[in-house]
Amino acid sequence: MVFSFKKIDHVQLAAPKDSENTARKFYSDILGFKEVEKPDVLRRRGGVWFTFGSNQLHIGIEDPFTPAKKAHPAFEVENLEALKQHLTTNEVEFIVDHNLPGANRIYVYDPFGNRIELLEWEE
Repeated sequence: MVFSFKKIDHVQLAAPKDSENTARKFYSDILGFKEVEKPDVLRRRGGVWFTFGSNQLHIGIEDPFTPAKKAHPAFEVENLEALKQHLTTNEVEFIVDHNLPGANRIYVYDPFGNRIELLEWEE
């Protein structure tokens, strides 16, 4: 039997109980991800799902909650400078990091303290 991995289906980050609207404001309103409806059988667990391009990000409810401060998803973006201006306009702090050769990258923390890497590869 031969198998192979095709792609990442989704990435999940945790959030505290009753934080769905906060997640919507950050991931949809600020980052521009589109919310997708969760299947009925999973809806009662709470959380919210988003999509961008062919990728999905799931925000799951965890109680008790502890943010991911080291483990993180990394999202490749186009026009990181424009994103940095957008984040600044929306009062979202970011950390510039020059430690990855060939990449411009920043780190942000979502409203729950989860670390997120945003990067653009140099051409």
